[in-house]
Amino acid sequence: MIFTLFLPPAAQSVPAAAPAAEALGGPVVPGVCLLSRQAVFANAKVATAATARLQQLATEAQTEVNAERAPLDKDQAALEAEFAKLTPEQRMQRQQALMKRMQPIQAKAEQRSREIEATRARVLAQISDRAQPVIAEVYRARKCGLLFDRNGVMGGNLANDLTAEVVIALDAKVAPLSFNREPLPAAPAAGAQ
Repeated sequence: MIFTLFLPPAAQSVPAAAPAAEALGGPVVPGVCLLSRQAVFANAKVATAATARLQQLATEAQTEVNAERAPLDKDQAALEAEFAKLTPEQRMQRQQALMKRMQPIQAKAEQRSREIEATRARVLAQISDRAQPVIAEVYRARKCGLLFDRNGVMGGNLANDLTAEVVIALDAKVAPLSFNREPLPAAPAAGAQ
C-alpha cells in the first residue's frame, strides 16, 4: 500500500492576489477588507515549517511500512517466478499465506495514515488559533468594518487585502511549532470482533 499525505490547502502555494480581480479595479471601499486564510497558511513561516514537518513524518511512516513490506515483496516475487511449476492448490495456499501476512502491514499503513491526518488537523488548528489574534490586530489597525474571504472575490480593488500584512505579523509573532506524529489507539487486528 502506498502511503500518501494529502496536504491541506495551507500547504499549497497561493498567489498574493487574484490577477483577474485586480484587472477589474474600482474604488477602494472603506472599511471592507479581504483576507485569504489559504494564502496566510501557505506563506507564513509557521505553516511552511509545519508542512515540512508533516511531510517528514509521512516519509518516516512510509519508510517504516516499506521496511516491513520488503520481505513480503520478495516472497511475492518468488511465488510469481515459481507460479507455473506449482499446482493450483499450492498456488492458492501460498497466495493466501501472503495475503494473511500482508494484512497487519496494511493495517499499520492505514493506522499511520490516520495518525498523520490527526496530526495535520491538530497542527492546523493550533496555527489557526495563533493566527486569529494576529488577524484581529491587523483588522483593527486597518480600520476594517467587514472582512471577506479574498478567494470569493470575483473582481474589484484589492487595496484592503490584509493577507500580506497578516503573514508578516504572524511570522514576527509566532515561532514554528514542534510536534510529532499524533498517537492513536492501535487499529484492531484483522478478523477481530
